[in-house]
Amino acid sequence: MALENSTPERIQELVEKQRAFYATGTTRDVKWRKQQLKAFNKGLAKWEKPLCDALWQDLHKSYEEAFMTELGLVYGEIGEAIRKVGKWARRKRMGTPLTVLPSSSYIVREPLGCTLIVSPWNYPVQLLLNPLVGAISAGCTAILKPSPYVPNVSKTIEAFIADTFPEEFVAVVQGNRLVNGELFRHRYDLVFLTGSPSLGRIAMEAQAKYLTPMVLELGGKSPCIVDKDANLQIAARRIVWGKCLNSGQTCIAPDYLFLHEDIKDAFVEAFKKELISFYPMGTLESDKFVHIVKESAFDRLVSYLADGKIIAGGHHQKDSLWIEPTLLDEVSPEAPVMQEEIFGPIFPIMTFKDRSEVIRFVNGREKPLAFYYFGKEADGWDIIGRTTSGGACINDTIMHIANNKVPFGGVGNSGMGSYHSERSFLAFSHERSVIKSPTWIDLKFRYMPYSLFSIIKKMLLMSAE
Repeated sequence: MALENSTPERIQELVEKQRAFYATGTTRDVKWRKQQLKAFNKGLAKWEKPLCDALWQDLHKSYEEAFMTELGLVYGEIGEAIRKVGKWARRKRMGTPLTVLPSSSYIVREPLGCTLIVSPWNYPVQLLLNPLVGAISAGCTAILKPSPYVPNVSKTIEAFIADTFPEEFVAVVQGNRLVNGELFRHRYDLVFLTGSPSLGRIAMEAQAKYLTPMVLELGGKSPCIVDKDANLQIAARRIVWGKCLNSGQTCIAPDYLFLHEDIKDAFVEAFKKELISFYPMGTLESDKFVHIVKESAFDRLVSYLADGKIIAGGHHQKDSLWIEPTLLDEVSPEAPVMQEEIFGPIFPIMTFKDRSEVIRFVNGREKPLAFYYFGKEADGWDIIGRTTSGGACINDTIMHIANNKVPFGGVGNSGMGSYHSERSFLAFSHERSVIKSPTWIDLKFRYMPYSLFSIIKKMLLMSAE
Protein backbone atom coordinates (compact mmCIF):
# COMPACT_ATOMS: atom_id res chain seq x y z
CA MET A 1 0.00 0.00 0.00
CA ALA A 2 1.31 3.44 -0.94
CA LEU A 3 0.35 6.56 0.95
CA GLU A 4 -0.63 9.68 -0.93
CA ASN A 5 1.20 12.82 0.16
CA SER A 6 -0.96 15.47 1.76
CA THR A 7 -0.75 18.60 -0.37
CA PRO A 8 0.69 21.93 0.82
CA GLU A 9 -2.79 23.39 0.43
CA ARG A 10 -4.29 20.73 2.69
CA ILE A 11 -1.62 21.31 5.33
CA GLN A 12 -2.19 25.07 5.17
CA GLU A 13 -5.94 24.51 5.53
CA LEU A 14 -5.51 22.33 8.63
CA VAL A 15 -3.11 24.74 10.30
CA GLU A 16 -5.52 27.63 9.74
CA LYS A 17 -8.55 25.59 10.87
CA GLN A 18 -6.86 24.52 14.07
CA ARG A 19 -5.64 28.03 14.88
CA ALA A 20 -9.16 29.36 14.39
CA PHE A 21 -10.67 26.60 16.53
CA TYR A 22 -8.14 27.09 19.32
CA ALA A 23 -8.90 30.82 19.32
CA THR A 24 -12.53 30.07 20.23
CA GLY A 25 -11.37 28.92 23.68
CA THR A 26 -13.28 25.63 23.45
CA THR A 27 -10.27 23.51 24.38
CA ARG A 28 -9.65 25.44 27.59
CA ASP A 29 -12.73 23.90 29.20
CA VAL A 30 -11.52 20.97 31.30
CA LYS A 31 -14.89 19.21 31.10
CA TRP A 32 -14.68 19.37 27.32
CA ARG A 33 -11.15 17.92 27.40
CA LYS A 34 -12.37 15.03 29.55
CA GLN A 35 -15.16 14.37 27.03
CA GLN A 36 -12.58 14.21 24.24
CA LEU A 37 -10.40 11.82 26.26
CA LYS A 38 -13.41 9.56 26.82
CA ALA A 39 -14.14 9.67 23.08
CA PHE A 40 -10.47 8.82 22.47
CA ASN A 41 -10.72 5.79 24.75
CA LYS A 42 -13.95 4.61 23.11
CA GLY A 43 -12.49 5.12 19.64
CA LEU A 44 -9.34 3.20 20.49
CA ALA A 45 -11.45 0.24 21.64
CA LYS A 46 -13.45 0.40 18.40
CA TRP A 47 -10.33 0.53 16.24
CA GLU A 48 -8.21 -1.86 18.31
CA LYS A 49 -8.53 -4.83 15.97
CA PRO A 50 -7.93 -2.87 12.74
CA LEU A 51 -4.84 -1.29 14.33
CA CYS A 52 -3.49 -4.67 15.45
CA ASP A 53 -4.21 -6.17 12.02
CA ALA A 54 -2.31 -3.30 10.41
CA LEU A 55 0.65 -3.78 12.76
CA TRP A 56 0.79 -7.42 11.69
CA GLN A 57 0.67 -6.45 8.00
CA ASP A 58 3.43 -3.84 8.24
CA LEU A 59 5.73 -5.30 10.91
CA HIS A 60 4.69 -8.92 11.51
CA LYS A 61 3.87 -7.79 15.06
CA SER A 62 1.73 -10.24 17.02
CA TYR A 63 -1.46 -9.17 18.78
CA GLU A 64 0.15 -9.86 22.15
CA GLU A 65 3.17 -7.66 21.46
CA ALA A 66 1.02 -5.03 19.77
CA PHE A 67 -1.19 -4.75 22.82
CA MET A 68 1.62 -4.83 25.40
CA THR A 69 3.92 -2.35 23.67
CA GLU A 70 1.47 -0.15 21.79
CA LEU A 71 -2.24 -0.06 22.60
CA GLY A 72 -2.02 -1.11 26.24
CA LEU A 73 0.27 1.81 27.05
CA VAL A 74 -2.09 4.24 25.30
CA TYR A 75 -5.12 2.88 27.18
CA GLY A 76 -3.19 3.43 30.42
CA GLU A 77 -2.29 7.02 29.56
CA ILE A 78 -5.85 7.88 28.52
CA GLY A 79 -7.34 6.32 31.64
CA GLU A 80 -5.06 8.23 33.98
CA ALA A 81 -5.64 11.49 32.11
CA ILE A 82 -9.41 11.06 32.41
CA ARG A 83 -9.09 10.53 36.16
CA LYS A 84 -6.58 13.29 36.86
CA VAL A 85 -6.88 16.02 34.22
CA GLY A 86 -9.03 18.11 36.58
CA LYS A 87 -6.32 17.99 39.23
CA TRP A 88 -3.53 18.65 36.73
CA ALA A 89 -5.31 21.69 35.26
CA ARG A 90 -6.37 23.18 38.59
CA ARG A 91 -4.99 26.58 39.60
CA LYS A 92 -2.33 26.06 42.26
CA ARG A 93 -1.70 28.46 45.12
CA MET A 94 1.99 28.88 45.91
CA GLY A 95 3.92 30.34 48.80
CA THR A 96 4.53 34.09 48.88
CA PRO A 97 7.71 35.63 50.35
CA LEU A 98 7.65 38.46 52.86
CA THR A 99 8.78 40.96 50.24
CA VAL A 100 5.67 40.32 48.10
CA LEU A 101 3.06 40.34 50.89
CA PRO A 102 0.14 40.99 51.17
CA SER A 103 -0.17 39.64 47.62
CA SER A 104 -0.86 35.94 46.94
CA SER A 105 0.83 33.76 44.33
CA TYR A 106 -0.52 31.19 41.87
CA ILE A 107 0.50 28.92 39.00
CA VAL A 108 -2.00 28.62 36.18
CA ARG A 109 -1.40 25.77 33.74
CA GLU A 110 -2.63 26.84 30.33
CA PRO A 111 -2.45 25.08 26.94
CA LEU A 112 0.41 26.02 24.63
CA GLY A 113 -1.94 26.08 21.63
CA CYS A 114 -1.63 24.46 18.21
CA THR A 115 0.81 21.55 18.08
CA LEU A 116 2.46 19.14 15.67
CA ILE A 117 3.16 15.52 16.65
CA VAL A 118 5.52 13.52 14.41
CA SER A 119 6.03 9.79 15.03
CA PRO A 120 8.32 7.06 13.64
CA TRP A 121 7.46 3.63 12.26
CA ASN A 122 8.80 1.32 14.97
CA TYR A 123 5.98 1.85 17.49
CA PRO A 124 3.63 3.72 15.17
CA VAL A 125 0.56 3.58 17.40
CA GLN A 126 2.06 4.23 20.83
CA LEU A 127 4.50 6.94 19.79
CA LEU A 128 1.82 8.92 17.97
CA LEU A 129 -1.11 8.49 20.32
CA ASN A 130 0.62 8.75 23.71
CA PRO A 131 1.72 12.34 23.03
CA LEU A 132 -1.81 13.03 21.76
CA VAL A 133 -3.12 12.16 25.22
CA GLY A 134 -0.92 14.96 26.58
CA ALA A 135 -2.08 17.39 23.92
CA ILE A 136 -5.78 16.73 24.56
CA SER A 137 -5.50 16.78 28.35
CA ALA A 138 -3.57 20.08 28.21
CA GLY A 139 -6.16 21.66 25.89
CA CYS A 140 -4.14 21.83 22.66
CA THR A 141 -5.06 21.06 19.08
CA ALA A 142 -2.85 18.60 17.19
CA ILE A 143 -1.79 17.77 13.68
CA LEU A 144 -0.50 14.19 13.61
CA LYS A 145 2.13 12.96 11.15
CA PRO A 146 2.58 9.16 11.15
CA SER A 147 5.35 7.35 9.29
CA PRO A 148 5.03 6.42 5.60
CA TYR A 149 7.05 3.22 6.21
CA VAL A 150 4.07 1.53 7.90
CA PRO A 151 1.34 2.49 5.42
CA ASN A 152 -1.37 0.16 6.71
CA VAL A 153 -0.97 1.45 10.25
CA SER A 154 -0.84 5.07 9.10
CA LYS A 155 -4.01 4.75 7.00
CA THR A 156 -5.82 3.02 9.86
CA ILE A 157 -4.78 5.74 12.30
CA GLU A 158 -6.05 8.36 9.86
CA ALA A 159 -9.42 6.63 9.66
CA PHE A 160 -9.53 6.23 13.46
CA ILE A 161 -8.77 9.90 14.11
CA ALA A 162 -11.26 11.12 11.48
CA ASP A 163 -13.89 8.87 13.04
CA THR A 164 -13.20 10.18 16.54
CA PHE A 165 -12.35 13.90 16.38
CA PRO A 166 -13.25 16.93 14.22
CA GLU A 167 -10.27 17.87 12.07
CA GLU A 168 -10.14 21.40 13.44
CA PHE A 169 -9.17 19.73 16.74
CA VAL A 170 -7.11 16.67 15.72
CA ALA A 171 -6.15 15.73 12.16
CA VAL A 172 -3.73 13.44 10.34
CA VAL A 173 -1.33 14.42 7.57
CA GLN A 174 0.30 11.69 5.47
CA GLY A 175 3.43 11.50 3.36
CA ASN A 176 7.18 11.34 2.95
CA ARG A 177 10.07 13.68 3.75
CA LEU A 178 8.71 16.33 1.42
CA VAL A 179 5.60 16.48 3.58
CA ASN A 180 7.79 16.75 6.68
CA GLY A 181 9.49 19.75 5.11
CA GLU A 182 6.16 21.36 4.31
CA LEU A 183 4.87 20.72 7.84
CA PHE A 184 8.00 22.19 9.44
CA ARG A 185 7.52 25.36 7.35
CA HIS A 186 4.48 26.34 9.43
CA ARG A 187 4.42 27.86 12.88
CA TYR A 188 3.30 25.79 15.88
CA ASP A 189 3.17 26.39 19.61
CA LEU A 190 4.92 23.06 20.22
CA VAL A 191 6.50 20.37 18.06
CA PHE A 192 6.65 16.90 19.61
CA LEU A 193 8.86 14.66 17.49
CA THR A 194 9.99 11.08 17.94
CA GLY A 195 12.59 9.97 15.42
CA SER A 196 16.25 10.09 14.53
CA PRO A 197 18.70 12.78 15.67
CA SER A 198 19.04 13.88 12.03
CA LEU A 199 15.28 14.46 11.71
CA GLY A 200 15.33 16.28 15.04
CA ARG A 201 17.98 18.66 13.72
CA ILE A 202 15.94 19.32 10.56
CA ALA A 203 12.86 20.14 12.62
CA MET A 204 14.80 22.37 15.02
CA GLU A 205 16.42 24.28 12.20
CA ALA A 206 13.08 24.87 10.46
CA GLN A 207 11.33 25.95 13.66
CA ALA A 208 14.19 28.10 14.98
CA LYS A 209 12.82 31.18 13.23
CA TYR A 210 9.64 30.84 15.29
CA LEU A 211 11.46 29.95 18.54
CA THR A 212 9.08 26.99 18.81
CA PRO A 213 9.46 24.86 21.94
CA MET A 214 10.15 21.22 21.13
CA VAL A 215 10.06 17.83 22.75
CA LEU A 216 12.48 15.54 20.92
CA GLU A 217 12.53 11.82 21.62
CA LEU A 218 15.46 10.55 19.58
CA GLY A 219 17.76 7.56 19.96
CA GLY A 220 21.35 6.50 20.21
CA LYS A 221 23.51 3.55 21.12
CA SER A 222 22.26 2.33 24.50
CA PRO A 223 24.91 0.24 26.27
CA CYS A 224 24.13 -2.99 28.10
CA ILE A 225 26.74 -3.94 30.70
CA VAL A 226 26.93 -7.41 32.26
CA ASP A 227 29.34 -7.48 35.20
CA LYS A 228 31.08 -10.50 36.69
CA ASP A 229 28.64 -10.62 39.63
CA ALA A 230 25.49 -10.66 37.50
CA ASN A 231 22.90 -13.43 37.67
CA LEU A 232 23.63 -14.66 34.16
CA GLN A 233 20.41 -16.59 33.64
CA ILE A 234 18.23 -13.61 34.57
CA ALA A 235 20.50 -11.19 32.70
CA ALA A 236 20.43 -13.29 29.54
CA ARG A 237 16.65 -13.73 29.68
CA ARG A 238 15.94 -10.02 30.15
CA ILE A 239 18.50 -8.96 27.56
CA VAL A 240 17.20 -11.44 24.97
CA TRP A 241 13.70 -10.12 25.58
CA GLY A 242 14.79 -6.49 25.35
CA LYS A 243 16.70 -7.08 22.12
CA CYS A 244 14.07 -9.29 20.47
CA LEU A 245 11.18 -7.00 21.36
CA ASN A 246 10.11 -5.49 18.03
CA SER A 247 13.16 -7.27 16.58
CA GLY A 248 15.45 -4.69 18.15
CA GLN A 249 13.68 -1.87 16.33
CA THR A 250 13.22 0.02 19.58
CA CYS A 251 14.76 3.37 20.45
CA ILE A 252 15.64 2.06 23.94
CA ALA A 253 16.73 -1.42 22.83
CA PRO A 254 20.05 -2.53 24.34
CA ASP A 255 22.30 -1.64 21.42
CA TYR A 256 25.62 -3.28 22.27
CA LEU A 257 26.88 -5.64 24.96
CA PHE A 258 29.73 -4.83 27.32
CA LEU A 259 30.60 -8.15 29.00
CA HIS A 260 33.07 -8.65 31.82
CA GLU A 261 35.75 -10.90 30.37
CA ASP A 262 35.37 -13.45 33.21
CA ILE A 263 31.75 -14.25 32.30
CA LYS A 264 31.73 -13.66 28.55
CA ASP A 265 31.60 -17.30 27.45
CA ALA A 266 29.06 -18.25 30.11
CA PHE A 267 26.83 -15.33 29.16
CA VAL A 268 26.94 -16.24 25.46
CA GLU A 269 25.78 -19.76 26.29
CA ALA A 270 23.04 -18.42 28.56
CA PHE A 271 21.94 -16.04 25.80
CA LYS A 272 21.65 -18.91 23.29
CA LYS A 273 19.69 -21.01 25.79
CA GLU A 274 17.21 -18.24 26.57
CA LEU A 275 16.73 -17.48 22.87
CA ILE A 276 15.76 -21.09 22.26
CA SER A 277 13.34 -20.99 25.19
CA PHE A 278 11.64 -17.94 23.65
CA TYR A 279 11.52 -19.37 20.13
CA PRO A 280 11.74 -23.20 20.28
CA MET A 281 11.08 -23.49 16.53
CA GLY A 282 13.27 -20.52 15.62
CA THR A 283 12.33 -16.95 14.79
CA LEU A 284 11.69 -17.32 11.05
CA GLU A 285 8.39 -19.13 11.39
CA SER A 286 7.42 -17.60 14.72
CA ASP A 287 4.36 -15.38 14.86
CA LYS A 288 5.91 -13.70 17.90
CA PHE A 289 8.99 -12.30 16.15
CA VAL A 290 8.74 -8.96 14.35
CA HIS A 291 10.36 -8.56 10.93
CA ILE A 292 12.41 -5.65 9.58
CA VAL A 293 10.35 -2.74 8.33
CA LYS A 294 11.80 -2.28 4.80
CA GLU A 295 14.51 -3.44 2.39
CA SER A 296 16.90 -0.56 2.95
CA ALA A 297 16.87 -1.20 6.71
CA PHE A 298 17.37 -4.93 6.07
CA ASP A 299 20.36 -4.25 3.79
CA ARG A 300 21.93 -1.90 6.32
CA LEU A 301 21.58 -4.46 9.10
CA VAL A 302 22.99 -7.31 7.01
CA SER A 303 26.02 -5.15 6.17
CA TYR A 304 26.85 -5.04 9.90
CA LEU A 305 27.39 -8.80 9.94
CA ALA A 306 30.78 -8.23 8.28
CA ASP A 307 31.94 -6.08 11.21
CA GLY A 308 32.78 -9.01 13.48
CA LYS A 309 32.71 -12.74 14.02
CA ILE A 310 29.25 -14.31 14.17
CA ILE A 311 29.05 -16.57 17.23
CA ALA A 312 25.27 -17.02 17.32
CA GLY A 313 22.57 -16.52 14.70
CA GLY A 314 23.47 -14.62 11.57
CA HIS A 315 20.91 -16.14 9.22
CA HIS A 316 18.61 -13.84 7.24
CA GLN A 317 16.04 -13.92 4.46
CA LYS A 318 15.41 -10.88 2.33
CA ASP A 319 12.06 -11.83 0.82
CA SER A 320 10.50 -11.97 4.29
CA LEU A 321 12.72 -9.21 5.76
CA TRP A 322 13.79 -11.58 8.55
CA ILE A 323 17.07 -11.42 10.42
CA GLU A 324 17.91 -13.95 13.08
CA PRO A 325 19.00 -12.57 16.48
CA THR A 326 22.79 -12.44 16.18
CA LEU A 327 25.77 -12.13 18.52
CA LEU A 328 28.77 -10.47 16.89
CA ASP A 329 32.17 -10.96 18.54
CA GLU A 330 35.61 -9.41 17.92
CA VAL A 331 34.09 -6.05 17.04
CA SER A 332 36.22 -2.92 16.75
CA PRO A 333 34.90 0.25 18.45
CA GLU A 334 35.51 1.98 15.10
CA ALA A 335 33.40 -0.47 13.08
CA PRO A 336 30.17 0.85 11.49
CA VAL A 337 28.10 -1.37 13.78
CA MET A 338 29.54 0.57 16.73
CA GLN A 339 29.07 4.01 15.16
CA GLU A 340 25.39 3.96 14.27
CA GLU A 341 22.26 3.00 16.19
CA ILE A 342 21.66 -0.58 15.11
CA PHE A 343 17.86 -0.71 15.30
CA GLY A 344 17.74 -4.43 14.67
CA PRO A 345 18.43 -7.86 16.25
CA ILE A 346 22.23 -7.66 16.00
CA PHE A 347 24.30 -7.53 19.18
CA PRO A 348 28.00 -6.52 18.95
CA ILE A 349 30.04 -7.68 21.93
CA MET A 350 32.84 -5.84 23.69
CA THR A 351 34.61 -6.92 26.88
CA PHE A 352 36.06 -5.16 29.92
CA LYS A 353 38.15 -5.93 32.98
CA ASP A 354 37.21 -2.95 35.11
CA ARG A 355 34.07 -0.78 35.13
CA SER A 356 36.19 2.32 34.65
CA GLU A 357 36.79 1.13 31.05
CA VAL A 358 33.04 1.10 30.48
CA ILE A 359 32.61 4.54 32.03
CA ARG A 360 35.32 6.05 29.83
CA PHE A 361 33.84 4.44 26.72
CA VAL A 362 30.25 5.52 27.38
CA ASN A 363 31.24 9.04 28.43
CA GLY A 364 33.38 9.41 25.32
CA ARG A 365 30.35 9.04 23.05
CA GLU A 366 27.00 10.76 22.59
CA LYS A 367 24.63 10.50 25.54
CA PRO A 368 22.40 7.44 25.02
CA LEU A 369 18.65 7.23 25.45
CA ALA A 370 18.95 4.22 27.78
CA PHE A 371 21.61 2.55 29.94
CA TYR A 372 21.45 -1.01 31.26
CA TYR A 373 23.58 -2.57 33.98
CA PHE A 374 23.49 -6.15 35.30
CA GLY A 375 25.34 -6.90 38.51
CA LYS A 376 25.31 -5.80 42.13
CA GLU A 377 22.87 -2.99 42.87
CA ALA A 378 25.52 -0.85 44.60
CA ASP A 379 27.78 -1.15 41.55
CA GLY A 380 24.84 -0.26 39.33
CA TRP A 381 24.20 2.94 41.27
CA ASP A 382 27.90 3.73 41.14
CA ILE A 383 28.16 3.42 37.34
CA ILE A 384 24.89 5.31 36.83
CA GLY A 385 26.27 8.09 39.03
CA ARG A 386 29.32 8.43 36.77
CA THR A 387 27.54 8.31 33.38
CA THR A 388 24.55 10.03 31.76
CA SER A 389 21.59 8.72 29.79
CA GLY A 390 17.95 9.51 29.19
CA GLY A 391 16.85 6.62 31.45
CA ALA A 392 18.39 3.52 32.99
CA CYS A 393 17.67 0.11 34.46
CA ILE A 394 19.64 -1.93 36.98
CA ASN A 395 19.23 -5.66 36.29
CA ASP A 396 16.59 -5.12 33.62
CA THR A 397 15.98 -3.69 30.16
CA ILE A 398 13.20 -1.58 28.63
CA MET A 399 11.02 -1.55 31.75
CA HIS A 400 11.59 2.09 32.67
CA ILE A 401 9.29 3.05 29.80
CA ALA A 402 6.51 0.91 31.30
CA ASN A 403 6.22 3.00 34.48
CA ASN A 404 4.39 6.23 33.73
CA LYS A 405 5.16 7.48 37.24
CA VAL A 406 8.67 8.34 36.07
CA PRO A 407 9.59 10.59 33.10
CA PHE A 408 10.62 9.17 29.76
CA GLY A 409 12.94 11.23 27.60
CA GLY A 410 16.42 11.71 26.23
CA VAL A 411 19.35 13.97 26.94
CA GLY A 412 21.79 15.62 24.55
CA ASN A 413 21.90 13.77 21.24
CA SER A 414 19.19 11.37 22.44
CA GLY A 415 16.61 14.10 22.89
CA MET A 416 15.17 16.85 25.06
CA GLY A 417 12.10 17.07 27.22
CA SER A 418 10.14 14.19 28.75
CA TYR A 419 6.62 12.86 28.92
CA HIS A 420 4.19 10.21 30.27
CA SER A 421 1.34 10.80 32.71
CA GLU A 422 1.32 14.33 34.18
CA ARG A 423 4.58 15.13 32.38
CA SER A 424 2.76 14.67 29.07
CA PHE A 425 0.20 17.23 30.27
CA LEU A 426 3.04 19.57 31.28
CA ALA A 427 4.86 19.08 27.97
CA PHE A 428 1.87 20.63 26.18
CA SER A 429 1.25 23.29 28.84
CA HIS A 430 2.65 26.64 29.93
CA GLU A 431 2.92 27.23 33.65
CA ARG A 432 1.85 30.84 34.02
CA SER A 433 2.77 32.77 37.16
CA VAL A 434 0.05 35.02 38.53
CA ILE A 435 0.36 37.43 41.47
CA LYS A 436 -2.91 38.74 42.95
CA SER A 437 -2.55 41.95 44.95
CA PRO A 438 -5.21 43.54 47.16
CA THR A 439 -6.27 47.17 46.82
CA TRP A 440 -7.32 47.74 50.43
CA ILE A 441 -3.69 48.40 51.34
CA ASP A 442 -0.82 49.89 49.37
CA LEU A 443 2.54 49.76 51.13
CA LYS A 444 4.77 52.68 50.12
CA PHE A 445 8.19 51.15 50.70
CA ARG A 446 8.57 49.77 47.17
CA TYR A 447 7.98 53.11 45.46
CA MET A 448 10.46 55.79 44.51
CA PRO A 449 12.31 57.60 46.02
CA TYR A 450 12.91 54.47 48.19
CA SER A 451 12.84 56.40 51.43
CA LEU A 452 12.55 53.13 53.38
CA PHE A 453 15.39 51.41 51.53
CA SER A 454 17.08 50.20 54.74
CA ILE A 455 13.90 48.27 55.63
CA ILE A 456 13.62 46.85 52.11
CA LYS A 457 17.23 45.67 52.26
CA LYS A 458 16.69 43.92 55.58
CA MET A 459 13.59 42.18 54.21
CA LEU A 460 15.43 40.98 51.11
CA LEU A 461 18.32 39.66 53.19
CA MET A 462 15.90 37.92 55.56
CA SER A 463 14.16 36.19 52.64
CA ALA A 464 17.54 34.99 51.34
CA GLU A 465 18.41 33.23 54.60
